[in-house]
Amino acid sequence: MSETPTPAERPESGAGMSRRGFVRNTALIGGLAALGGALQAAPAAAAGTSSTTATSRGNVSSATGTVDIPNRYNVPFSVADDELFVFAANFKPFELGGNDQGRESTRYFDTVFGDAIRAKFPTVKLKYATWDYPIRYEDLAKAGRVPDLILEDPRLRIDRDLEPLGWTQDITSLVQGAGIDLTKLNIASVEQIKSRSDGGLYGVPLWIDESLLFYNKLIFDKFGEKYPALGSTYDDVYKLAVKLTRQDGIHHYKGYMQHPDNYLAMNQLGLYPFVPGSSEQPAPEDVKVNLTSAEWKTVANNLHRFLMIPRNNFTTVDDFFKGDMSFPGHLAMAVNNLSKLNAYALSSYYVEEDDADQFAEWAKSVQIGVTSMPVLSRGANTIYQPDTRAAFIPPQSQHKDQALDVVKYLVSEEMQTRISSYGMKAVLKTDAVVNAFGTAIPELAAIDTSAVYWGENAVIKNYQNTEYWDIPLYKVFRQHVLKDGMDVDSSLLVTETQDIPDYIKAQVARGLTW
Repeated sequence: MSETPTPAERPESGAGMSRRGFVRNTALIGGLAALGGALQAAPAAAAGTSSTTATSRGNVSSATGTVDIPNRYNVPFSVADDELFVFAANFKPFELGGNDQGRESTRYFDTVFGDAIRAKFPTVKLKYATWDYPIRYEDLAKAGRVPDLILEDPRLRIDRDLEPLGWTQDITSLVQGAGIDLTKLNIASVEQIKSRSDGGLYGVPLWIDESLLFYNKLIFDKFGEKYPALGSTYDDVYKLAVKLTRQDGIHHYKGYMQHPDNYLAMNQLGLYPFVPGSSEQPAPEDVKVNLTSAEWKTVANNLHRFLMIPRNNFTTVDDFFKGDMSFPGHLAMAVNNLSKLNAYALSSYYVEEDDADQFAEWAKSVQIGVTSMPVLSRGANTIYQPDTRAAFIPPQSQHKDQALDVVKYLVSEEMQTRISSYGMKAVLKTDAVVNAFGTAIPELAAIDTSAVYWGENAVIKNYQNTEYWDIPLYKVFRQHVLKDGMDVDSSLLVTETQDIPDYIKAQVARGLTW
């Protein structure tokens, strides 16, 4: 799972990051702050307008039938009236190649998606951009040119970004009319989108940045331990973690890292923290959470033991390659995202050009193995809830029919096979799709990737009549357990009864609803 900071979190360390990587990360934080400020300036409109009927903000068109979109980079950017405008956000490979004079972040999109879309629909004039170079959501909102198609993270960004801008609509009838069969797609991804869609369906899932268990074969071989396998349980992995958290001369090795916030948010029981009420859009004061049930305690205690292994203190899952630890390759196991596998394997599609030499140097300390993330019990095959990316057609789209045609194409076996070949987990699981995985990424050829399509994503439960808020789950482990020294039950109780209600009140005071 990517470690994207929530509004209440601090960003991860920038150690070992290239200049452009640092710029990208600081731009992300600044972009969220700027968007928050824009929303704060007009909270009544955001709160009182239905996402299915909202209209775009005032638009500024040039005399030639285009909309010019000013931006912080002062890079000329415009969208013509007859162009199908696709905007992508919150998937790091889309952003690679930006932030330099004369360079736009288009290579990944064009390679995986754009070229195929243009070939399939030769009469469609495709215009593409990604957050944040050269434009951001707030730039588009101010200019009044809403994208025709948005590729975005539904779990976190529907409520944080799309709904406040009025860029969501229930597309259930559009999907049915287009003949898109959601039952053939990853059911957990579909349910995840529905859980954020106020009783409807705001988007269509396209791919999953799956979570896997990475392990460094060099460490296992050094200490004579067997590699984890498909279907390994947390008990199995815990035993390995204890053995591999050890000192060897001046070298200290950690056994295991799993991001505790993601572990709770994407939990394998499909638990949802919000308590169903009487409305899909309850007032903020009516939003209730439950983190203290027996199931939540079971889930939390399962990870707690890993965090308590002496000298296995949590820093970042990126320590598997080179994160906050002093030396690369000194973490035996980590649960991390599939896109990171492609980067660690040194695929140029997933590594920033400026970072390539540094990544290659770090790679000398890691021999990558990858298997399924641990399961809760022997014989189980349920992994995390999916880290989905989905397609959204805003109600203000000027080319809804074309956008819908593209979405239908993106979930076809032809395109899902293509997506899989470029190292992403498709939401359509057929033999052709599975067998194609990674075939366009030669750097994966020496790595066993059979874990990518193993198991079933946990399906979120009991989300009807709730409203999603991006609550500070980091308080449970990273604040109350690791900093305050609380036990699990106390940390869950304090987070449920104090931290989350206080956070919601603070967000409301700022004019925000996430």
